[in-house]
Amino acid sequence: MATYQISQLAERSGVPATTLRYYEQAGLLSPTRSPNGYRRYTDDALDRLTLIRAGQHLGLPLTQIRALLTVRDGGACADVRARLRPLLAARIVTARERAAGLADSITRLEQALTATAPAPPPGPCTPDCGCLTTSSRQQQIAQQAQGPIACSLDGGGQQARLAEWRGLFAQATAREPVTDGVRFTLPAARAGRAAELAAAEQRCCPFFRFALVFDGGDVHLTVQAPADAGELLAALTDEPGPAVSS
Repeated sequence: MATYQISQLAERSGVPATTLRYYEQAGLLSPTRSPNGYRRYTDDALDRLTLIRAGQHLGLPLTQIRALLTVRDGGACADVRARLRPLLAARIVTARERAAGLADSITRLEQALTATAPAPPPGPCTPDCGCLTTSSRQQQIAQQAQGPIACSLDGGGQQARLAEWRGLFAQATAREPVTDGVRFTLPAARAGRAAELAAAEQRCCPFFRFALVFDGGDVHLTVQAPADAGELLAALTDEPGPAVSS
């Protein structure tokens, strides 16, 4: 079995030696030591670095990558995939939320740019001149562009989707109201299913906001919606009425 010093591993992998030392401190690499104290790595370190870099490229934090490496060390690819899939599904939900936020930001910037196109009014800059504020007419146009707050599924599709959510929420160990929504605590093993349902829900009801946060053996799923969607939120989360803001 080939062995490498840290400089050799850095050259073969393209990962700087400083980063290799950081990975060691983070528990991702475990080199042995030669009698004279030099770090020694095997070919397995190259495989681990491939997984580490791939995980980072997908936006996984080092804590999750370390957990994947621990599963990998058990030798079963199926176990790695079972652990990886819910992490990727959660990242997709997060990425969709960020994309929606960026889209909203672009819309606001474009509206502000349009508002500053006409010749400025005479006199000083006021809240009504449109420089850095949105007029009531512009707000109305923006609301119309967003479309009505409604689900695009038909009655049968809505009931089937609600049944899927109810099945998931039945496994919640806790639920609590949060601002504009509800937070559920679920077993971490249900994170993949939660992410799949959240991604599907946003395709028909883009006004819903979902967030998944891992907490040891649990995962916290937060479901939020604007005030106008209170009844739909209540139906989705099986609340007796619109969620109470805290």
